[in-house]
Amino acid sequence: MTREEIEILLREDVRTAIDKNIERDPVRIALDSKIPHAREVATQVKYLQRARTKLPALYSARCIIPQRAFEQSSSEQCAAAKRIEGETLLDLTCGLGIDSMAFAERFKRVVAIERDEVLAEVVRENLRRLNITNIEVVTSSAEDYLASCKEQFDWVYADPDRRTAEGRRVVRLEDCSPNMIALWPAIKRVSQRVAIKNSPLFDVDEAFRLFGDCSVEVISLGGECKEVMIYIDGSMPRLAAEAVGAGRYEVSRDEAMNATFSSQEFIPEEYRYLIIPDVALQKARLTASALQGKADIWNNNSFGFARQRPEGVLGRTEPITKIEEYDSKALRRQLKGKGVDIIMRDFPSSLDEVRRKCSLRSGNTHRIALTRIGGKCYTIWLE
Repeated sequence: MTREEIEILLREDVRTAIDKNIERDPVRIALDSKIPHAREVATQVKYLQRARTKLPALYSARCIIPQRAFEQSSSEQCAAAKRIEGETLLDLTCGLGIDSMAFAERFKRVVAIERDEVLAEVVRENLRRLNITNIEVVTSSAEDYLASCKEQFDWVYADPDRRTAEGRRVVRLEDCSPNMIALWPAIKRVSQRVAIKNSPLFDVDEAFRLFGDCSVEVISLGGECKEVMIYIDGSMPRLAAEAVGAGRYEVSRDEAMNATFSSQEFIPEEYRYLIIPDVALQKARLTASALQGKADIWNNNSFGFARQRPEGVLGRTEPITKIEEYDSKALRRQLKGKGVDIIMRDFPSSLDEVRRKCSLRSGNTHRIALTRIGGKCYTIWLE
């Protein structure tokens, strides 16, 4: 987004046009000669429509939403799930400002650093529309700001850019921008408590390798892993899985590491319920710990099986009608051409391969789960 585009979007007639056309097809808006600056109006309507669920506060206030900043931002729900608070917070990577806005409800003062002058201007305008007054947006790089900063903060937060200058995706913290490892001495000069947001692909064990005693939290939303948070604050190392709106499971790292897998023999005909752990549990490697006392047999990468319906499981519990050894030819005979909802965990074939081999199409006429236990593959038929 350019400065000229911002000036257009600040015009009252353009803001009115966006509001009046908010439900229309953006393509039709762009072709409507009666609309002032139709192209800019169409683009904003397009991203406001997309923001309706992900960023409802920005949608309601008809905020300015640049394309790239929207795609890289946290959802408001995930931003609100971050569990830190205090007097002051330094956000080294403001972006669209969604995390800073969530922190503004739990900190008296937030300083948000954004190196892109145009995006910083967009955030300031959005804060005015949202009537948020305790966030100071500073146009600077994180490196330059830290080099001259004399202030102490209760927390430093960062969501490093996980794309290179060429647009290639990266996961390692050392490859992100800003480089949190290189900046670590400067960060520790301004705060003893640091929170870092990482890609959902980030390995939780990497956090402990890099920072030693820290806590790691995996956040999921709607059954999809969204982010991996690292908290370095001097407290006892912990692991947590947070399924936004569904629940939370948290234990010490020692407890998680000492959790054992089930050693019982797998007896298919005895199990009445399939436990599908939330993806946050799997990503945090907490399934073995979370399913102890809930399931009769389980492991960290697959399902849990129970004779009685368990309570308080972070995930779903599905009644089982039968379990049998996986046979692609038998499935083809029974389900060829039918709509089948397939859930897979720790299975040697991909979903596409199973559908192709068994001639299944997507649908919910039948529901099955596929997994591997003790070297054997099983089909679990669900109600």
